[in-house]
Amino acid sequence: MRAAVEWAQAHETPWPRDILAHLQGGFFEGPPDNEVLGPAPPRGGPAGIVFRKGIRVAEWGDTQRPDMTFSVAKSYLALLAGLAWADGRIPDLDEAVLKRAAHPAFEGAQNSRVTWRHLLTNTSEWEGTLWGKSDLIDRGRNLGVEGQGTKRSARPLHAPGEYWEYNDVRVNALALALLLVFRRPLPVVFGERIADPLGCSDSWSWRGYSTSTIEVDGEEMESVSGGGHWGGGVVISAEDQARIGLMVAAEGKGLVRGEWLRMCRTPCALNPHYGFLFWLNSDGAKWPAASRSSACFSGAGGHTTWMEPEGEIVSVSRWLDPAALPGYVERVRAG
Repeated sequence: MRAAVEWAQAHETPWPRDILAHLQGGFFEGPPDNEVLGPAPPRGGPAGIVFRKGIRVAEWGDTQRPDMTFSVAKSYLALLAGLAWADGRIPDLDEAVLKRAAHPAFEGAQNSRVTWRHLLTNTSEWEGTLWGKSDLIDRGRNLGVEGQGTKRSARPLHAPGEYWEYNDVRVNALALALLLVFRRPLPVVFGERIADPLGCSDSWSWRGYSTSTIEVDGEEMESVSGGGHWGGGVVISAEDQARIGLMVAAEGKGLVRGEWLRMCRTPCALNPHYGFLFWLNSDGAKWPAASRSSACFSGAGGHTTWMEPEGEIVSVSRWLDPAALPGYVERVRAG
């Protein structure tokens, strides 16, 4: 495993340490859409852990330092949705979100047709402005050229369920909907039902924006973000991420139902590389060195929790240059 560790250490993300300046500088988009609304602490250095058959076989960097994770938070939202589904709070994934999450965000000719399945698969085509951010910011987003100054294209909307797009505003709508069905802050639910039972530290946090506080049953609650695009999101250590990855790899360990995790790992109809907010390798094209049953939680800047059933591998890599991820996967599999 030494070759994998050396590779990770030698291929640090090109992102600067000052994350706030990076976001304000327009990595994702230019002004005024680049306004940062949530916390964006500076980052640490490359770090990671590899488990094989439940045994820690490698680590590097400061694995206890909490750092931003960006879109890894999306996969954590999928875990929370699984809890709501198991509780009966979301009895039908093909039911309109508005039925269980009464809020103006889910009203109107377009958004009233959005279902839970649509939100979980990034096919909702939800439209509007949430927490001061318009869905138009990410409409036409191309992940392949992220950070290269390419402008979005305000393409026409499709009907919900007819188009796949990676859109952070729509994922934030899912976070709002889950807050409305749990009637409790999502970090509290995540802590009580996932992080604490797994023995996670108390250093992690999950935040939203200065604009995302609403009143629920007479109490003010912050709706979290599904990434760090405009600040906020999950700040967590590699150690705690590994605990969560090991839980998912072990079919939920009684915390999240195995049936739900299998649905998360099932490709959606419009993208073979995406399930319920999990990245997949179902055709072997995304990570050629990994097995086709591999699944990942992935975040901008180089954050990956990779779970591979065949090799019984759970890997957490932080601040690894995304271009170097295939080489890292190849070296981990080679052992």
